[in-house]
Amino acid sequence: ALDSLTLALAKQLAPRKITVNTVAPGIIDTDFQADWFKDPRAREFAASVAALGRIGLPEDIADVVAFLASPDARWITGAFIDATGGSLL
Repeated sequence: ALDSLTLALAKQLAPRKITVNTVAPGIIDTDFQADWFKDPRAREFAASVAALGRIGLPEDIADVVAFLASPDARWITGAFIDATGGSLL
């Protein structure tokens, strides 16, 4: 559903030079995960899911979003960005 919304908004807003993209984060080390990450086995599992072999950090996602919001990404719209560290491979 989110993909469809992204594509529809990207098409609708493109004439106004507005880009729309989706960033899909993987497991990220945030306060939301704090209780789960108290268990070392959970941390180990979370790291093993990503092809890059570690748990994502908030900066990992923030950097992707900052890029998409920058002029360098002006030609990217309607994209689904997999920012999971390779968890979906």
